[in-house]
Amino acid sequence: MSENGKFSNGQHTSVDAIVIGAGFAGLYALHRLRSMGWKVCVLEAAADVGGVWYWNRYPGARCDVESLQYSYSFSSELEQEWEWSEKYASQPEILRYLQHVAQRFELRPDIQFNTRVRAMRFDEQCEHWQVHTEQGEVFDARFCVMATGALSVPRLPEVPGISRFKGPVHHTGHWPHEGVDFTGLRVGVIGTGSSGIQVIPQIAKQALQLNVFQRTPNFSIPARNTPLSHEDQKAFKQAYPAHRARAREVGTLYEFSDKKAFEVSDQDREREYERRWNKGGVNFVHAFTDLMVNKTSNDTVADFVRERIRRVVHDPAVAQALCPKDHPLGTKRICVDIDYFETYNRPNVRLVDLQATPIESVTDDSVWTRDEAFPLDALVCATGYDALTGAVLQIDITGRDGVSLREQWRDGPGTFLGLMTVGFPNMFIITGAGSPSVLVNMVVGVEQHVDWIARCLDDMRRDGLSTIEAEQSAQTRWVTHVNEAADKTLFPLAKSWYLGANVPGKPRVFMPYVSKIGLYRAECDRIAANNYEGFKRAGLGDASTAQSHTPSDMAVRP
Repeated sequence: MSENGKFSNGQHTSVDAIVIGAGFAGLYALHRLRSMGWKVCVLEAAADVGGVWYWNRYPGARCDVESLQYSYSFSSELEQEWEWSEKYASQPEILRYLQHVAQRFELRPDIQFNTRVRAMRFDEQCEHWQVHTEQGEVFDARFCVMATGALSVPRLPEVPGISRFKGPVHHTGHWPHEGVDFTGLRVGVIGTGSSGIQVIPQIAKQALQLNVFQRTPNFSIPARNTPLSHEDQKAFKQAYPAHRARAREVGTLYEFSDKKAFEVSDQDREREYERRWNKGGVNFVHAFTDLMVNKTSNDTVADFVRERIRRVVHDPAVAQALCPKDHPLGTKRICVDIDYFETYNRPNVRLVDLQATPIESVTDDSVWTRDEAFPLDALVCATGYDALTGAVLQIDITGRDGVSLREQWRDGPGTFLGLMTVGFPNMFIITGAGSPSVLVNMVVGVEQHVDWIARCLDDMRRDGLSTIEAEQSAQTRWVTHVNEAADKTLFPLAKSWYLGANVPGKPRVFMPYVSKIGLYRAECDRIAANNYEGFKRAGLGDASTAQSHTPSDMAVRP
């Protein structure tokens, strides 16, 4: 590598594996593959490590998974030495943690920052990937690992005239690093999903006037965030081996119930909801075992939250507008907040219900709804991401026979295990569509995927093989299985970003795998142990050595 931190050899660099992205997934992939003796480089568009936690610097940004869980498990020393300050870590603290990991494991020398990948081409003759950057560099590698993130491509709202607005327009997913001072300003926020629910209370403390443009109300649970004492952490860390083993089976450690909602009396059910509401966090949605599969049971928990919103928000009309009515609780990403609903009691905050009065246009200094104009000095878009597929499809990727991934996925993403897609050999996707991904603690999902990929590459090296790719029949069956698993739940009842519903024109396919990550992990391990059943593996340039084992049925069950 050259002195300025760039990989050398002029404009062309050859390595064993290229990892795209330096967030949780990319850092661990680099560490894991490098420890196996592979020559690896990471290409990262940002100026530092962190991934989503590098870009999402908006006020109030924090994780909704408890910090002692939202961390790597691959190093017991790292687990013990890092001290978290809060139950739910804020963005700056998570970024410091990832920077510490990069420093502790000496990962930076193999990361090229400020490098955005423009295109990838699979060379069928030499069975290598050529990776082209926007700077004109070309990287050559047998394997590519897409650590591009599930929520990393921000989307601005498609509102006529938004480009004409003369004040600053900020997206929560790409926040200015120097911060933004809203003191004395008239501010508009579009969007009340997870990032909106976090940023709105913070902006309200500064702004002269805050107008919240709500497209769809969301369910949100109080975080009840608290400082973490050294003693609290020590006790949890002493049991880390058991905690981590359990997390690998269930995804995130919650207080899981063993009863259905109507197996208890109305009074006991209400008391349980009240107890969990006061405890705070996503634990709330695990009050009973059938809340995500039985609409009648779900109605009881949804009604409880709607009643709490009405208790908190003083204006009955505002409270009613904030109550979700179009989806069961939990079928969109459940939000965790700090004083979100209380914010609407502030005299400088106004809720604008876009279902009643939609935005018609934006001018140079105002947002115009059907009924009124809202003069603004600044506009904040908390409008989400092109989830799960956006970051991969942002790159122009061409596989076998000149087939474009964008074209192949035009009707929705097709993958086998969420790890690979037909026609794109040696290209692995971490926590992509068809895997548990965003439905579990992302760090648990990341480590499982990276460990599986590392085992796969090690087995290929041992067996003298050069390529691996998904079989069409196995991929077709897996996509069917993923959708059948979702159809046994209430998830498809919501127009959520799990389905791509937040992106106009995006195919409506349920993307995450809803069954327990323990079942998914077992299936991945079974397939690897059974000579990579459902994948085709071959030696360099020799199709006759291909090993293909297509399963007659999926072993896992939702």
